[in-house]
Amino acid sequence: MTLRESLARGAAPSPPGTLHARSVAGGIRVAPAAARVVRFGRDKDEVDLCVGEDDLRVSRRHGELAYRRSTWWLRNTGQQLVRLPRGRLMHLSTEPIPLAPGYTPLFVKGSGHREHLVELYVADDGEDGRVPRHRAETLPPKRWPLSDEERLFLVVLGQQYLQYESEPRPLSYRQAAERLAYLPGGGAWTKRVVEHRIENVRHRLARGGFPYQVVRGDDGSGPSDNDLKHNLLRGLVESTTLVPPDLELLDDDFPS
Repeated sequence: MTLRESLARGAAPSPPGTLHARSVAGGIRVAPAAARVVRFGRDKDEVDLCVGEDDLRVSRRHGELAYRRSTWWLRNTGQQLVRLPRGRLMHLSTEPIPLAPGYTPLFVKGSGHREHLVELYVADDGEDGRVPRHRAETLPPKRWPLSDEERLFLVVLGQQYLQYESEPRPLSYRQAAERLAYLPGGGAWTKRVVEHRIENVRHRLARGGFPYQVVRGDDGSGPSDNDLKHNLLRGLVESTTLVPPDLELLDDDFPS
C-alpha cells in the first residue's frame, strides 16, 4: 500500500505539520517539533527511514528533514543526486528546501538506472479529512486545440516523441518539409510554410497558458528555436494532445 493509499483509508487525522514518510522498507510518522531531524539512507541502524538497503550507490545517510520555523526542510547529505518533481535536482551542496504541505515524491539515484522512491506527506489543516472519490468521473488532461494541418506538421516534427524515445529531438523545419513532400499535396508545404504554422501554434498556446516556454521574450532572448520546439512537443505529448495513433496520419511509405 502506498503512502497516499494508507492516508486515504481512514488513518487517524494528523496534526498540521506532521510528517509521513515511506519507502519500500517501511514508513514513519513524525510529529512536528523544534529542532527535530528525520534521516533517511541505506544504513537502517543510522537512519529513521531505510532507503536502497541493497544499493551501494545510496549513501548510508543520504538525506534529512529538519523541522524549523514551522516547516520541514529537506537536505541532501549523500553522494548521489536526489530528484524532486518537475525535474528539480538536489546535490550535496544544494541549500535545504522547504517542503510544501501535501504530497511530495523524491527519488534517490542509485546504481545504473535504479532510482529509489521516498514518499513524503506533510499534513495541513483539512488535508487529512479529504473525502475519497473512488467512483467520481476522472478529469481528463488539458488538451490543446490543433487544426488538422497543425497536427500533421507536429506529428512529422515529433515522430520521436510519439514513439516515446528516451531522448527525443524535433526535426528541423527543412527536414519536415522534405518529408511532407511524400504526402498527397505535400509539395506546397515548404520550409517557410511549416515554420510559419508552427510559430503560430507556439504563440497561440503561450497566450493560453502552455506549461513550458515556447516563445522567446520580447527582446528575442531565451532558448534556441530547437529547444522551443522541444518544449512544444514535450508539452503536447505529456497532455496527450498528440498520441501514438496520430502516427497513422503518415502513409506506410512515409520516410522515418
